[in-house]
Amino acid sequence: MLDVAHALFAARGFGAVTMDEVAAEVGVTKPLLYTYFGNKERLFLACVARGGTKLQAAVTEAFTTAPDPGESLRSGMRAFLEFLDADRAAWQVLYDPTVPVGGEIELEMDRHREQLAALAAAAVQGVLPGHSAAEADAMAHALLGAAEGLGRWWLRNTEALTASEVADLLITTVEPGIARRART
Repeated sequence: MLDVAHALFAARGFGAVTMDEVAAEVGVTKPLLYTYFGNKERLFLACVARGGTKLQAAVTEAFTTAPDPGESLRSGMRAFLEFLDADRAAWQVLYDPTVPVGGEIELEMDRHREQLAALAAAAVQGVLPGHSAAEADAMAHALLGAAEGLGRWWLRNTEALTASEVADLLITTVEPGIARRART
């Protein structure tokens, strides 16, 4: 059930998918689907949790296994964009623009982004010793926003560059600024 729902949400977005469609595609009755998930929001949240856990694991591994903070930041950004390449459906669910604003789903999606930003902030803090935690957090959110924006661009232009090339483009664009900031 979750696999089918995940594929439908990824392809068409939360707003366009109905529980009737999920049940029909799975080959079960709608009441059975409601028994397992309660409602469409809970079903979508299960899909968000699945994708968010995978993305978090990939980025955490990249950040934590790097030999130094600078490489940690590079590895984390690369892992983020390579996740998009490896699991486009999970990305589409995690960054679905059709979710209701201000509800539980948006809060859960924001929670996953904040976890990623916290990892990036720790790496930035390592690259910018002596700078405030607020500065590292702001920089991490800027980097995450840039990675998300590039990810959306890349999905429309996959023939132009590989995900790894897009990650390298982001890294080589921001590294000089971070290095300059580290010297101040």
